[in-house]
Amino acid sequence: MPKLANVVTIEVAPGRREELLPLLAAHKARSLNEPGTLQFEILLAKNEDTTVLTYEIYRDDAAFETHRNGSSLAQLREEISGIVVKLNGVRCAVVD
Repeated sequence: MPKLANVVTIEVAPGRREELLPLLAAHKARSLNEPGTLQFEILLAKNEDTTVLTYEIYRDDAAFETHRNGSSLAQLREEISGIVVKLNGVRCAVVD
């Protein structure tokens, strides 16, 4: 089975990006303890202070589904309410 990448673009409410970053960092730490989560990076758009991206790599589709349905993501969704305006995830096959 091929690895799965998930690239998420997060639109943050103006002036609230710094508030979001520690929440994402805690989610990253929890996610890296999930079985099958291989990599999780937080990326800051250089010239857009309302845009944050995550780049996540999972062993396979099943590992991604474990993450997607897990308690860490549920917790993050609650924590970012009012901070995040919009999320858009793109699932990608990883070409080795």
